[in-house]
Amino acid sequence: MLYQPKWSKAKKHLKSLICEPLRSRVDFQVINYRKAHDGLGRAVITVDKVEQLSMCTITAEREEYYRERDIRRNLNDFDYDDVAKNRFIQDQAHTQLKKEGIFAQYDFFSSLEEYFNSSIEESLKSYDILIKILCLLDRRVGKRTLHNMEVSILGEHELVRYFYELRCQAENMHIASDCS
Repeated sequence: MLYQPKWSKAKKHLKSLICEPLRSRVDFQVINYRKAHDGLGRAVITVDKVEQLSMCTITAEREEYYRERDIRRNLNDFDYDDVAKNRFIQDQAHTQLKKEGIFAQYDFFSSLEEYFNSSIEESLKSYDILIKILCLLDRRVGKRTLHNMEVSILGEHELVRYFYELRCQAENMHIASDCS
């Protein structure tokens, strides 16, 4: 539980980075399940009190298990004794999930840590969907930058496109091409 003792401080910092038009509309919550074996639960991003992204550890780990099983089937490799290969397969499965927008609570914390410790310029170049979402909400990203992203955003994950559109609407920016 990376942010357990200091989530309130991290949340306050995160909220301070949200652009003014979205500050009262976007919220972040961390819900820990006390009876879960690891104490983790989920992280949530809400817009107008509606969940737009739920990062549930249980769901993500279940999906990761299925992806690992599929990778093993495709490789026709069921040798579970090779630790390096097991780790490789797990990493492949985890990468697939992140590309699909399926995240665990710890993915949120990991992305948040990287976002807090990187410049906004570095974060904008990230391949991490969560970091891109945080950038799109960030007050340090201006209208010119948003406008320059208009074409490239079309190739992004639907979650990134949703938050781009949300930010542009909040800034009263006209979007020439349909992002959704």
